[in-house]
Amino acid sequence: MSKTAAQVSEQGSRNPHVQQWVDEVASHTQPAEIHWCDGSEEERERLTKLAVDQGILIPLDQEKRPGCYLHRSDPNDVARVEHLTFICSRKKEDAGPTNNWMDPKEAYAKLGALFAGSMKGRTMYVIPYAMGPIGSPYAKIGVEITDSVYVVLNMRIMTRMGQTALDMLGDSNDFNRGLHSTLDLDPNKRFICHFPEDNTIWSCGSGYGGNVLLGKKCLALRIGSYLGKSEGWFAEHMLILGVENPKGETTYVAAAFPSACGKTNFAMMIPPKQFAGWKIWTVGDDISWMRVGPDGRLWAINPESGYFGVAPGTSKKSNPNALACVEKNTLFTNVGMTPDGDVWWEGMDGAPPAELTDWQGRPWKAGSKEKAAHPNSRFTAPMRNNPVLSPKANEPEGVPISAIIFGGRRSTTVPLVLESFNWAHGVYLGATMGSETTAAATGQVGVVRRDPMAMLPFCGYDMGDYFTHWLAMQSRIANPPRIFQVNWFRQGSGGEFLWPGFGENMRVLEWIVNRAAGKAGARETPLGWVPERGQINLDGIDVSEETMDHLTEIDREAWKKEFDLQEELFEKLQATMPRALILQRELLRSRL
Repeated sequence: MSKTAAQVSEQGSRNPHVQQWVDEVASHTQPAEIHWCDGSEEERERLTKLAVDQGILIPLDQEKRPGCYLHRSDPNDVARVEHLTFICSRKKEDAGPTNNWMDPKEAYAKLGALFAGSMKGRTMYVIPYAMGPIGSPYAKIGVEITDSVYVVLNMRIMTRMGQTALDMLGDSNDFNRGLHSTLDLDPNKRFICHFPEDNTIWSCGSGYGGNVLLGKKCLALRIGSYLGKSEGWFAEHMLILGVENPKGETTYVAAAFPSACGKTNFAMMIPPKQFAGWKIWTVGDDISWMRVGPDGRLWAINPESGYFGVAPGTSKKSNPNALACVEKNTLFTNVGMTPDGDVWWEGMDGAPPAELTDWQGRPWKAGSKEKAAHPNSRFTAPMRNNPVLSPKANEPEGVPISAIIFGGRRSTTVPLVLESFNWAHGVYLGATMGSETTAAATGQVGVVRRDPMAMLPFCGYDMGDYFTHWLAMQSRIANPPRIFQVNWFRQGSGGEFLWPGFGENMRVLEWIVNRAAGKAGARETPLGWVPERGQINLDGIDVSEETMDHLTEIDREAWKKEFDLQEELFEKLQATMPRALILQRELLRSRL
């Protein structure tokens, strides 16, 4: 063990529970040395140099992108592996029909055999980290053990990592135990297993962020949602943003969108010029932990400290603030690299370079049928780089949520925006949320995939019980946020989008914020409350009041078909689907 690692090891050993567990893992995996991560700048520089020397990171032009590096994954290891992701609850029914389940005894035995001696000749990194602001009563502590320096450098961006997390833990035994090894990246040895009752995550055989940055989807959502149900709070796949009006009043909203629905774009939105004096502040772009505050409102923190964003499609038009985030101190994964040491991906501004090196390290020329960047290529950027980062982003108590928004990609049926009648109806809207697949993804356009509250891949227990938890929380929230549904993707008869989207979504957000404050008009429909004519500011955009009527109309025939589409979800979860949601479905049917 190096002198530095030994020094940090002494600090880590102050917590006997952490030390004992690290010793057990070291005995089992047999690393050549152990490095306790302290989170210092000196450590970052040293580990970055090590990663460059080993070919794990490629330096980019340090004048154009200071502190930025490129990583190329193994081509068989470029995305989350939902079919190899397991909830290892003691009872199979607790995992529910939408999760893969493995008996915990079987999982510990199977993965234990793979971990045996897996770190021989390697360094074992011990990463203490906090999910949530340091000192926040809402935060959770994790310790991830890994043999990947790439994981260490990403976790340093995405979490509050190092000695500060150990200091916050003190002598407590209440921390998430995360164990990861890349093994030999054999897909047949790839498993991501969650043990909710043990607050434990084991991941092996992968180096991809979503599978190995164990604080992110694994702890913050799968384990987090289980802890939230047990402890009376919400762990949700939601962005958090603040809307500041010209009077300086800020309203906070949380919003859940499935993939490809503009979640990060919404979190970092720039209001159109017609909204002079309005500002959007990003608290978080992906995950929200919400608890009931002393005032009876929901208060939310973003447990992360960085953004693990999809690069393709990110441009000055779609998200200029995201581009600002990746100008420095960012790790890029599986994007293209230009001859002058910059990055490029499909959907970036301007014409493609004449030639570059693609995400697999191969020569690429403009016009090639192959993608220069992998469709799931990523950037890992510190949230402090965000020019519209909320001043409240590190507030230990979080921010008060006045509205919750559920959104999806629907070409018909679902209106541009509506407000639920009440909490239970809002839960129903979130539970039945769906998005249409695209031809590129499925070979068939318009197939609606249900993704309840955008949590289907991330809920750590039975989805029906998850809905019950949402309904039960109403009695604990004296001043609940209002619940809304949005759909930016409604199309006309010619297939054209009726709503311009991007920054123009501020117009809908203004109505939502005003409704939450009881200041905006609405008309009742069988589906919920929609804006009255004139309530959405249309100055400066090519959208008529007639188009707005179409965007907010309820097609009864289409909704009869929607009922049939929803039936599959209700049947799949019938064992635990709460009676209140079945009643909401019948109420909607009767209103239609």
